[in-house]
Amino acid sequence: MQAPETVDPLWDIDQVSEYLKVPKRTLYRWRTYNYGPRGIRVGRHVRYRRSAVIQWVDFMEHSDDE
Repeated sequence: MQAPETVDPLWDIDQVSEYLKVPKRTLYRWRTYNYGPRGIRVGRHVRYRRSAVIQWVDFMEHSDDE
């Protein structure tokens, strides 16, 4: 088992909304269009790997360069 500091934490919708500075409703809408960082269903809840959110932001930042 990995030590807690090496585990990629899961963020809830509030944390992702705060990080991206977008409303939660926007994140839910993006999911219906398969857009945005990839979420993981945990029961009835959606969670996001912190690394996936950061990678998505990096991808979006560099996709304008092409």
